[in-house]
Amino acid sequence: MQPTLGRIALLGLALLLGAAAAVSADDIEANKELVRRMTDLINRRDFVALEAVLAPDLRRHSGATPHLTIESREQFIEFLHQDVAAVPDSHQEIDFMLAEGDLVAARVIYSGTQTGPWGPFPPSGAHLELPFIGILRIQDGRIAEIWVEWNNLWALEQLGHFPPPSAEEGTEAAGTGS
Repeated sequence: MQPTLGRIALLGLALLLGAAAAVSADDIEANKELVRRMTDLINRRDFVALEAVLAPDLRRHSGATPHLTIESREQFIEFLHQDVAAVPDSHQEIDFMLAEGDLVAARVIYSGTQTGPWGPFPPSGAHLELPFIGILRIQDGRIAEIWVEWNNLWALEQLGHFPPPSAEEGTEAAGTGS
């Protein structure tokens, strides 16, 4: 008997549903708990314990920081150290999470006061409350990949770094204005 297109589609659907069922509700809850634990360890600055929840070859992706490459757990932890140096009172609070399979998506509120340089931006002393969205992929009980996005313009406005001085103000400050 020749398989029909309908039978092939049903077989494909059954295989797909079987693969989705392989991730139990307990596994999904464990993945969400892992993200909660990571956030708690970052907030407590326990970067030694954080190593245990991050895969050694962790990858971080972000359009908000396109020139920042993070391709290991060590690079990610160094990134966190730099963040704490710029915003020592930084805190992350999970607003909500959704999970499916090996992915956890979270909306998180990052807050703190910029008392140190943050990339090219000098300390402003201003407080920041910035929601961001993160999607984390879990593999073998560790966070293996992170995608994170936020509104840079809103962050710069809150910190007093935007709008930048106008071109005219900049030339007058340099003593070359007319």
